Amino acid sequence: MKTKIPFLLLLFFTTLSYAQRPESDIIKSDEGDITIQPILHGTLVLQWDGKAIYVDPYGGAERFSGLAKPDLILITDIHGDHTNLETLKGLDTKDAKFIVPQAVAEKLKGDYEKQLVIVKNGGIHVEDNVFINALPMYNLPEDRSSRHPRGRGNGYFVNLGGKGIYISGDTEDIKEMRELRNIDIAFVCMNLPYTMDINQAASAVLDFKPKIVYPYHYRGKPDMSDTQKFKELVNAKNKNIEVRLRDWYKN
Repeated sequence: MKTKIPFLLLLFFTTLSYAQRPESDIIKSDEGDITIQPILHGTLVLQWDGKAIYVDPYGGAERFSGLAKPDLILITDIHGDHTNLETLKGLDTKDAKFIVPQAVAEKLKGDYEKQLVIVKNGGIHVEDNVFINALPMYNLPEDRSSRHPRGRGNGYFVNLGGKGIYISGDTEDIKEMRELRNIDIAFVCMNLPYTMDINQAASAVLDFKPKIVYPYHYRGKPDMSDTQKFKELVNAKNKNIEVRLRDWYKN
């Protein structure tokens, strides 16, 4: 009987972690399915070709229960909802490479120095057949009050099986975002005063025209992060952009 209790507890907490996660999606590519698993806030997991890519792991390791351990970890910025040591230390990351900007590397080098790959804005890293391009992310106007100055953090473009995936990180509707092209899947943030409101986000999305867009990282003032209103703003002007809404804050 004693041996069954730990198993039952493990089963309970694993089931609980599944319940905490938003619904996953599967996107078809010419080179196999891409599974998209929203986790929480700005955190997600991409799985493709036997690889698991964790983006900004945050919210506690239990939220990742039942998922493959990470092969790659992309981190966008230094803030605690992106660089989260508590969550990282609870995950099996021993075989993972961390793709990070320099400022994040400074925070992680004590624990993960040999696993860090530093990529600055505009830089490219290819790991096996995963192509990663680090993109700018920053606040407007660019002044001393900026919570996200240009060059400190990275947004990311990731190519998986020929599908172009854009991960905005914490940014406003900067020209580099508006000038993006051939994006199949986009994750776009919206929460003032740290990023942008729904009007800025919708305007930018209408410029770069991703095939599918997920609003994420939207916890904040309700009128500034109303994802349903964001969807209405986008589809009022372009019905071909599929806006997929997920509850990134289930628990």
